[in-house]
Amino acid sequence: MTDEVEFDPESTAPIWAFGDLMSVLLGAFVLILVGVIGMQLQLSHKLDEAEKQRQAELRRRTTLEQALATPLAQGRVTLVNGRIGIRGSLLFALNSDQLQPDGRQLIQSLAAPLAQYLQSRDELLMVSGFTDDQPVHGDNRQFSDNWELSAQRALTVTRALIAAGVPANAVFAAAFGAQQPVSANTDETGRAKNRRVEIAPIPRSSAADAAPKNTDPGHAP
Repeated sequence: MTDEVEFDPESTAPIWAFGDLMSVLLGAFVLILVGVIGMQLQLSHKLDEAEKQRQAELRRRTTLEQALATPLAQGRVTLVNGRIGIRGSLLFALNSDQLQPDGRQLIQSLAAPLAQYLQSRDELLMVSGFTDDQPVHGDNRQFSDNWELSAQRALTVTRALIAAGVPANAVFAAAFGAQQPVSANTDETGRAKNRRVEIAPIPRSSAADAAPKNTDPGHAP
């Protein structure tokens, strides 16, 4: 007697369906794994780029700090919140906008590290002129008031920086006159502190806000 075995095609359907489901799940897992690995590689690349930028920024700041070390130690400049302050008496004689030899030498020594600092940065250097609250001497007919004096002094420093290598499109001059003093104008010591020029980096997006105070360094007053 021969035993007959009946073959039922429908009985294998669950097995094939399970196999197909596993294939789909495996494929989805592989895709997810590839995506995760891709994201990790992108994140690692971004972290590497960020670290390179941080190191480059650190080198630029170190170069600038080294350039400022001697004048800072000598009290010729100050550095507060990234703003370089230079004593007016070092740069100019009283009521003058012409750089004195020591002042010109200092500006020239700062130009290269400042230019390097600006590399790969979306910033400008704002050169600001300030005076004390004393009126311009009556016998000095070159400047009508402290606003004009501070503007011309800021222009002089701006032009000196450009001549020493700072890109002309990365620096501009601003005048503040006797406004924004850093010390009381009640004695000569305080007034001497207020007679100053400051060099400060600002975002290019903020330059438009300072535009009304700008003076074009490329044109004579």
